[in-house]
Amino acid sequence: MTTTFVCSCEDTMPLDGRAIARGCPKGEGSEVRTAEQLCQAQLDRFLAALGEGKPVTVACTAQAPLFQQEAEEAGFTAPLSFVNIRETAGWSDEAKSAGPKMAALIAAAAVPMPATPLVPLKSEGVTLVLGRDATALEAARKLAGTLDITVLLTGTEPVQPLRDAEFPVARGIARGATGWLGNFEVTVDGYAMPRPSSRAAYAWGPAKDGAVSRCDVLLDLTGGAALFPTHEVRLGYLRADPADPAAVERAVAAARDLVGEFDKPRFVTFDAGLCAHSRNRRTGCTRCLDLCPTGAITPGKDSVVISAEICAGCGACAAVCPTGAASYALPSGEALLRRLRTLLLTYREAGGETPLVLIHDAHGDALIDALARHGDGLPARVLPLRVNEVSQLDLATLLSGFAWGAAQIRLLMKGRRAHGTEGVFRNLDYVQHVLAGLGIPDHGSPRAAAIETDDPFSLGEALRAVPKRGLPFPPSTHLAMGASREVLRQAARALADGAGRRTGEIAMPALAPFGEARVEISGCTLCVACTSVCPTGALSANPEKPQLRFLEDACVQCGLCAATCPEKVITLVPRLNLSPASSEVRVVKEEEPFCCERCAKPFGVKSQIERVTQKLTGLNHWMFADAERLKVLRLCEDCRVFAATEGGMDPYAGPARPVTKTSEDWLREAERAKRKAEEGT
Repeated sequence: MTTTFVCSCEDTMPLDGRAIARGCPKGEGSEVRTAEQLCQAQLDRFLAALGEGKPVTVACTAQAPLFQQEAEEAGFTAPLSFVNIRETAGWSDEAKSAGPKMAALIAAAAVPMPATPLVPLKSEGVTLVLGRDATALEAARKLAGTLDITVLLTGTEPVQPLRDAEFPVARGIARGATGWLGNFEVTVDGYAMPRPSSRAAYAWGPAKDGAVSRCDVLLDLTGGAALFPTHEVRLGYLRADPADPAAVERAVAAARDLVGEFDKPRFVTFDAGLCAHSRNRRTGCTRCLDLCPTGAITPGKDSVVISAEICAGCGACAAVCPTGAASYALPSGEALLRRLRTLLLTYREAGGETPLVLIHDAHGDALIDALARHGDGLPARVLPLRVNEVSQLDLATLLSGFAWGAAQIRLLMKGRRAHGTEGVFRNLDYVQHVLAGLGIPDHGSPRAAAIETDDPFSLGEALRAVPKRGLPFPPSTHLAMGASREVLRQAARALADGAGRRTGEIAMPALAPFGEARVEISGCTLCVACTSVCPTGALSANPEKPQLRFLEDACVQCGLCAATCPEKVITLVPRLNLSPASSEVRVVKEEEPFCCERCAKPFGVKSQIERVTQKLTGLNHWMFADAERLKVLRLCEDCRVFAATEGGMDPYAGPARPVTKTSEDWLREAERAKRKAEEGT
């Protein structure tokens, strides 16, 4: 039961009531009401709906504050939501055909988005000002009344001492820094305190290296290199060029506000149990480590470690994680997939054709608004989908969009590529390989690509240049169930079923998250070391007999098996196997077990026992010089104990060991040799 208001905004956009109704909630009591000036002359209609106590959706975001205020004054407690159909659909030269699009936008907006967990940060205002000249002291004076200030000068330029010691001043070079707002740690070399007798310029006392300073806020006015990668997104680290007074003032003003308790979103949810980074001191997957622009991800013992305090939310780790250990949480991947599915299927149900999904973040909001107000607006078939960061999109989301009927997908990004976007471009390349392998034509324009622009008119031209060519089969209606890895398999199989290609293999570029761990059978000794490090169980052993098995659907191409294999007979082959056999465990290699020659208990592998026996026979090893002793290797672990006891075998017996010599022994022998040589002459 929901009341949906759709306003024509003083008849500046046409409304297709029948098409829009298809996108609104169904059920008894749900209805669509139209208006021409809901926010002013017809506000009474909105107030009347509030009195009914049903959830209300208003297809207008421009006047959302007004509607929220009226709802609060009326004591309205039911859900109240908003969706923008004006700038995204109604204000367009194709507005008359935008009914299915409006229906899809309204339906997608009704999909609930779960709350995002938060990370608490606390700053007590302890601030370290790094500087090279008097600019740092002046900035410190402005902040001294609000923050607990310490100044660290580089000592490269003469600086007149303070008349009064308002705050500590020292000399030193910040060699490195770690941490975040409320928890910074700075390592300082050449640390020295000023001499009390400093006159025209600071004179410094004895210096020491490796000093450590802890603070809540870092204000860097040295003009040198930043202490952190992508420093602009490191909370609590403020940096300005001391030669730019305006930039210094902005940094000082920002520092004043960094006192108190703060909450930031926990952008990424991480499950260490799924991480394929390392096992047994062997390094495997490093995809997220290679792409994280902020240094929020560091290697751990068996998994990576993600600092939620440092993470800036680009989502590069979630975009490339092959196991789903790292997943984006703003919103969750599951919620985003539900919204994408609703958007596409509702558009089709309302009569829309060849949908082009435009995925954008905050950067796209301004461009879409400007295009609607000053240009031709978005084409009627372009379905905008707002996300927190475009760089968060994983391969499962992109392939699912095509499986649900998207004709094309475009990612709207800044003209100058932001940090952390390498992963999503990699995923666009993977999508192109999959679609091409399925025989889906692109008609001269890629099905999945990015539009990198800061100009709204260039955006409009790029969207209109995309050919109106849909997929050559009807969309799937499957639900995305499970973790990211399973969603990826579901989307790929839905596309393969539609294209009639559930057989064969598609070669993929390096680092693709699926493929085969190919074993050279002749060189494999069935030591099964690879099975002990495989994080997903793609490689497994049979506890009943010597056997190595492989499940291709589970392989994430982390490389741990290849790094661990002592014979180096495993190679990674990135590919997408579309046949049903990819979801079945297959035997890679098996041999007959070797049976104990005393009790007939199976143990080991026959070829291994024969090989070891043959090698030791020809080596004349003291421990196995006797043929009877060599037979011990052909016994199981229990019978070896009996054989050694019955035969009187001494495991410590061996050739006589050389007598230990001390330094005095060597010197004494040297002296004797010297005397003999002298006597001989």
